[in-house]
Amino acid sequence: MKFKSVDLFSPYILVIIIAIYVGLAAIAYQEHLRNLQWISSTTWLYVLMGTLFFVAGVFLPKFIYNRSAKLKSLWGGDTVTPENSAPWYNKLRILLDERVVLTVAIIGIVLQIVNLYLLGGIPILSGYLKFKATTDLWRFAYPIFLPAITILLAKYPRKWYYLLFVIGLAVFAINGYRTTTMAILISGFVTLYYTRKMKTSHILIAILLIGLVGVAAGYIAVMSIQWQQWSLNPLQLVAYRAGFTMMVFDKIVHMAGATAGDLFQQAFSTGHPRVTVGQVVLNYPVSGSTPTTSITSTIFGPAVLDFGFYAMALQMFIIGAVLRIIYATQVKANGAFTALYAIVLTHTMIWVETGPTDSVVYLFYLLALVAVVLYATQLGRSKKTKAI
Repeated sequence: MKFKSVDLFSPYILVIIIAIYVGLAAIAYQEHLRNLQWISSTTWLYVLMGTLFFVAGVFLPKFIYNRSAKLKSLWGGDTVTPENSAPWYNKLRILLDERVVLTVAIIGIVLQIVNLYLLGGIPILSGYLKFKATTDLWRFAYPIFLPAITILLAKYPRKWYYLLFVIGLAVFAINGYRTTTMAILISGFVTLYYTRKMKTSHILIAILLIGLVGVAAGYIAVMSIQWQQWSLNPLQLVAYRAGFTMMVFDKIVHMAGATAGDLFQQAFSTGHPRVTVGQVVLNYPVSGSTPTTSITSTIFGPAVLDFGFYAMALQMFIIGAVLRIIYATQVKANGAFTALYAIVLTHTMIWVETGPTDSVVYLFYLLALVAVVLYATQLGRSKKTKAI
């Protein structure tokens, strides 16, 4: 099988990401980095079962589609065009006008620059500033910039948009959060992967560069935290973070249901679910002289800590099914759908470490699903019109 014939970023990529993450954790345990010890066999079983439920979720929509003549009739053949769609749908498409999307992207960058100015320093170089960097300005700037810039890359391939992408990447990276940096970088790459004919060598080089940026961003961010002391090199730090996060999940497995839905509720409010994980699982203090530590617990952790194994299984199944539906839509429609899929897939991959506790990611999921429903509605309308 040739490399180019493989779709690198189908939903099944999450299985590979989980396997890599587990492998990194195993290295940390084998080397006993900062005295990490092997986790229990029960936790490894939870990881395996969670992954299998995800695969089942990805597989089910395709299975149903292959056995449904109605779905094949709807989803096959013609695509939605301005000529065969309803006027209200065409009006919504105005939101994807190049000038509108460009304006939104620039507004997102400007708001983040203002945010940095108000902070009075460079968060990536200061743990104290980093703790304060996720402001209301950032919460508005990031969710509008990322969809806007990826849509520009997907639909309007102008060279200077790459420069705009780099500028946006830089101003958000300064915030000090590796997650944001990697989300923008990987979303842009996935978008280009589907919309440009990239050579195999370019794909491999891009993946290598993204990996190096991720290692560097994580190392710089950790080294800037004044109240922590680290002696690990950048590669050891990557393995240690995986091992530590899996260790947190191991503890969660043995206290399943302890938060009784609190993490899920906090994800949609002003709460800090990762801080709560640290307090509940690791007995970190509620407050102190230093900013509260945010603790990641893998993609499986929050659901288990809230409700137990069955909640994790259901969550992974739903994530798999939803990703498959969005993926199938972007394969058919391209354009803005590719950008939305890239964003959702990227954040889901990042969830492998951080866990699904970010309200902004659920917003991206909702936006993508609404777009799918609207597109499917117009597909159905165009089929009926053509039949008449």
